[in-house]
Amino acid sequence: MITSSSFDCEVGGRKLIIDTGKLAGQASGAVTARYGDTVVLVTVCTSDKPREGIDFLPLTIDYEERLYAAGKIPGGFIRREGRPSQEATLASRLTDRPLRPLLPKAWRNDIQVVITVLSTDQENDPDILAVIGGSAALSISPIPFDGPVSAVHVGYINNELILNPTLAQLENSQLDLVVVSTKQAIVMLEAGANEAPEDITLKAIEFAHQANQDIIKLQEQLQQACGKPKLEAPASEVNPEALAAISPIVDDKLAQALSQPEKSLREQALNELKKELVESLGESFPEEDIIAAFETKVRAEIRGNLLDKKKRIDGRGLADIRPISCEVGLLPRTHGSALFTRGQTQVLAITTLGSIGKEQPLDGLGIEESKRFIHHYNFPPFSSGETKRIGSPGRREIGHGALVERAITPVLPKDEDFPYTIRLVSEVLSSSGSTSMASVCAASLSLMDAGIPTKAAVAGVAMGLVTGEKGDYIILTDIEGIEDNYGDMDFKIAGTAKGITAMQMDTKLTGISLEIVGKAINQAHQGRLSILETMQQTISSSRPELSQYAPRMYKITIDPDKIGAVIGTGGKTIRSIIEQTKASIDIDNDGTVIIGSPDEEAARKAIEIIEGLTKEVEVGATYTGKVTRLMDFGAFVEILPGKEGLVHISELADYRVAKVEDVVKVGDEVTVKVINIDEMGRVNLSRRAVFEKLSQVPGARVQDAPSKDYPFKKREVRPPQSKGGYHNRPNRGPSRGPRR
Repeated sequence: MITSSSFDCEVGGRKLIIDTGKLAGQASGAVTARYGDTVVLVTVCTSDKPREGIDFLPLTIDYEERLYAAGKIPGGFIRREGRPSQEATLASRLTDRPLRPLLPKAWRNDIQVVITVLSTDQENDPDILAVIGGSAALSISPIPFDGPVSAVHVGYINNELILNPTLAQLENSQLDLVVVSTKQAIVMLEAGANEAPEDITLKAIEFAHQANQDIIKLQEQLQQACGKPKLEAPASEVNPEALAAISPIVDDKLAQALSQPEKSLREQALNELKKELVESLGESFPEEDIIAAFETKVRAEIRGNLLDKKKRIDGRGLADIRPISCEVGLLPRTHGSALFTRGQTQVLAITTLGSIGKEQPLDGLGIEESKRFIHHYNFPPFSSGETKRIGSPGRREIGHGALVERAITPVLPKDEDFPYTIRLVSEVLSSSGSTSMASVCAASLSLMDAGIPTKAAVAGVAMGLVTGEKGDYIILTDIEGIEDNYGDMDFKIAGTAKGITAMQMDTKLTGISLEIVGKAINQAHQGRLSILETMQQTISSSRPELSQYAPRMYKITIDPDKIGAVIGTGGKTIRSIIEQTKASIDIDNDGTVIIGSPDEEAARKAIEIIEGLTKEVEVGATYTGKVTRLMDFGAFVEILPGKEGLVHISELADYRVAKVEDVVKVGDEVTVKVINIDEMGRVNLSRRAVFEKLSQVPGARVQDAPSKDYPFKKREVRPPQSKGGYHNRPNRGPSRGPRR
């Protein structure tokens, strides 16, 4: 018989419910977490035996989006979910980053956490339920876990902090912050912001940390009632004998190896020292024990120099930034390009502009169906001097790409002011720490080089942390890769001179105090201002004009009822316009039409055709059109695209016409006036009315008109003989009677 337990508390005015015991009974731990009508199932399982030959915690987080959760049927031919979407990958990382540091570092049994989104109300984001559910499932499982942890969203709307704002509310929020914390400290931060000031951001973090405490208490109740006995965590001690044996060999050489200024030389020296140790002590100790002892020595040397001597690997001060150089306009045919180099980290960013039709469609659980700004981050193996297979982007590439995208979005012009799809690509050419923040700087420069009217320049910097056993600590600005590897924190903060636009904090500790978080944010502010000053020396604002190779976008508005006329049956008309002009055409349901083309003449031609298709014929207006058909009783003239009118034979000229062919032929361009539109919508035109109007202009003569508009014999205009009579014209025979 199935027995289930349910626990709940109120969070942000809504009830959070965690159930266990009803679903997925064979998992090591399984819970459902519900908030509003959003429900996720989170399970955790671990293997019976440890994995051989690895030196890391084998934790896998799988976030499974099920489109039935939002009442959607997947796109594509097979109509089922395929590879994870970008949002699913980001939710997996969001869950992994706070849980991993709270699991035993020496654990080598595979752990798999599977999050399945069963229902979503598209108001409450399932990502924080994934974190809460993962923590709860681990808490009741036999796996050792230093939790529980909790996660909440915080928004800042109308100068007020809002706990767990809905997805719709976040559209108007200056801040979208996720805070994951334990009882004592902050474990992870993730934020996007619209130039949020540092003091507001710190208040939001403290506000979220307090809100997390009720959810942590709820999980403690769950664990106490339903938790399984915990397995013993394996010891992670280094072999003390191996550590003692390597000391005489490395003590004199390690400092010299670490003092190498370049990353490649430093790594080469360390590898040679490691090889020497294995050759010298290989008969006495297993290789993995020697390497573990060596890593311990390196870690101790780097951290000791930082804590005791305030000395960094490259000799910088704790708050100093590596040398920076910037260039723009490197690539001749791209729409915008920039190269940003900081120390040995180098990123090339390229901007490409396209039509609104190039927006990326989103087939996910969120409320957005497409996005017009796309950033992609590439990290090829040569950037770190390695040889690896190049394949699809991994979770790291997707995560870094999304972080940069979030940092840049707040400074982009609004859609209605700049109707383009924007794609940015960051190519990491050399990596020595903080490539994502270098990508932010390069991306901002590239956008300005492309002539995109950004609101402000954006820069990013990564902050590090080293803690001591006595509670002492130091905060580092602009960390190198080796400082990240042997440090305790990687805190990336991006923004403008005015405020923060994106933030991401990860730690190897079980948490970081609010005091350290606050100091890191304030120290990063000074570093960011310094970087922005260097960037502005290269390009201080966006170029006044777009690249000559970028498409020009033109916006016109038509009557929404006329959209069908532009599209045509089965899209025939719009395809014809695109084929004729080679321009891109995008039509919104409100009647907004965006026409794009690198060739201004082609764009103008497309606009002319569309306006012609949607413009109403006006009585009394004059048009120039082409003769399309000849009949015995008159000629049909196309005065607007797809709209014809009849010029009766009696209205073809200001004299009597015997045959239509005597005056016009098919293909002639003629100027006509609309004299009426009958009750059936038929348009009646007159060329004679054009001549009569011309005759009223002092000094005007018929022969003044272009011959293409008046392809008949030139004659002078004479006043009529009498009221209601007919004109006397030279070279005409006797009158043939009244006009028909």
